[in-house]
Amino acid sequence: MSFKRLLNCNSRTSKEDREFYNLKNKAAEYYRANGIPQKIEAVLNEMFYEKPNDVYGYLANRFSGSSLPPVISAVTGRAMYDARGGAALQADVYCVIRDEEKLVCSAVITDVDDDVVESEDVVANGNHQQVSVATALKWIREHLRSMLHGFNPAHQTHLDNLLSDFLLARYLEDQDARNRERENEEEKSETKNNATPPPTSAPTKDKKGGDKGKKVNSGEKLVPPPEPAEPVLPGAMAVAAVSLAAAKSAASLTTVPLYKYMRNLRDQAQVSVPLPTPLLTLLSCGKTSAGKLNLLEEIILLPTAPYTARQIIEMGFEVQREIKRITAASKMGPAVLGVSGGGAVQLSLERAEQALDLVMEACKNLGLPIGSDLRLALNCAAHALMDYPRGKYEVMAGCLKSPDELVDVLTGLVSKYPAITALIDPFRREDVEQWRKLSSLIGQSCCLIADRAYCPLPRCRETKPLPPGVTWVTLRHRSEMTLTDLLHAVTDQREGETILAIRGDEIGDDSLVDVAVGLGVSFLKLGGMSGGSRMNKFNRLLSIETELEEQGILEMREINLTQAATELEESDPAHQVQAPPLN
Repeated sequence: MSFKRLLNCNSRTSKEDREFYNLKNKAAEYYRANGIPQKIEAVLNEMFYEKPNDVYGYLANRFSGSSLPPVISAVTGRAMYDARGGAALQADVYCVIRDEEKLVCSAVITDVDDDVVESEDVVANGNHQQVSVATALKWIREHLRSMLHGFNPAHQTHLDNLLSDFLLARYLEDQDARNRERENEEEKSETKNNATPPPTSAPTKDKKGGDKGKKVNSGEKLVPPPEPAEPVLPGAMAVAAVSLAAAKSAASLTTVPLYKYMRNLRDQAQVSVPLPTPLLTLLSCGKTSAGKLNLLEEIILLPTAPYTARQIIEMGFEVQREIKRITAASKMGPAVLGVSGGGAVQLSLERAEQALDLVMEACKNLGLPIGSDLRLALNCAAHALMDYPRGKYEVMAGCLKSPDELVDVLTGLVSKYPAITALIDPFRREDVEQWRKLSSLIGQSCCLIADRAYCPLPRCRETKPLPPGVTWVTLRHRSEMTLTDLLHAVTDQREGETILAIRGDEIGDDSLVDVAVGLGVSFLKLGGMSGGSRMNKFNRLLSIETELEEQGILEMREINLTQAATELEESDPAHQVQAPPLN
């Protein structure tokens, strides 16, 4: 039937034919506009010559390349628990892939960092972890889900900027609420003071005209008070979790490992990839241990020769086993109390020399090159040792040392044990003079390491200077940080070595190991070698190393300790001080 005859026909059948004809014309026009006939014809012709065994798989692969890029369709959150029973947040990213919604990747972030505090109202309720996770879930549900809808997860920098702007808005709201609360308290206090009559008598004076009270010894040095800790914004962990989940999703959608995806964000070619050197905690004898010793929170194995990660981990296991054997064989030796929260062997010790002698003996029994290719780093965690009422560090239970006396203690340990190459947080950041003094005494043979605080919020925009003499820094993945923030933090550290410290007790999410490799940090600090979640991260590091070895792009690196000390002297004239003779 011709189209002209179809139009002249008035029957019911001719009307249906007319509608069908119009529909066919619309379909043909739609297919021509999208180039479907030409693409199908070209693919069918190629398939005929190639004659693949899986015809439909061949067609699916050919046409998938012409599909639209995946976009985020939904972001959801779930409350989880970490290995210690603390609250954690899991962020899930869903994307529309080839016109179908799928769950692509998830990321788990534990609660707030150990070195920051929560707001007073949250701490007062004793449920700060639950409140933080609940707030994060609310943010994801009410704000982030709609804000990121239709967003390409591969645009990491733009996505992280959106998250940072959102966090900034929440921070400003929180600050306004705090200011209003402070003003209300000041008004109430002022009203109460006005209603209270002034005292009728003046304070009593002694014969010399001074106020009576506790005598102050003018010879004692006042200990600088600690810097006030900024409250953590409840819910901030949503930002870190969503940023990490989006990065994992983008890497998965492009079938690229996350560490290579992170290197692409840094515009780093894949010619050779250096692997972060794992720092292994061998012993834990800190304030939470059962013995009297508080000073050595961690004794860490620090390789300086170009060992593989597998070799380092194997040596760490051997040393731990030898420490347990020596302890078991010595009836008068310290008791092995098990494993610390950081995954290291925990002993009941009274003196630092006991712990160091034990490690040195274990290494020598195994024939390990301790003091040359293998060194030791001591994490003192001094901020947790300060007894503020007395103004001294409690290095052992009942044994207090002033900051100047602690300089002598640490100098003596480094002199007695030349294998000690690095000291982590030997003082509080406020003890500037002691940092400078210790650096002048041991800076040629031992590196000083301090945490580098990095926070994207306005309260931390002015980066606080590092203590004098610090050559290496430790970065932590804070709950407020996007991956772009972490990348900026690493990039800003232009001199010395960078250690990325990752809590090993998170729920099996080992993706931060990929992040460390992609960022190109020098060291990766995970803790001791025990615990399922922590070992998952060590195993992920070994898997990446194997991949790089098979591809022939693994770069072996050697740590030059002398160069770090020389760079410090050249950059800091105050460091050029002659060390006094040791007594």
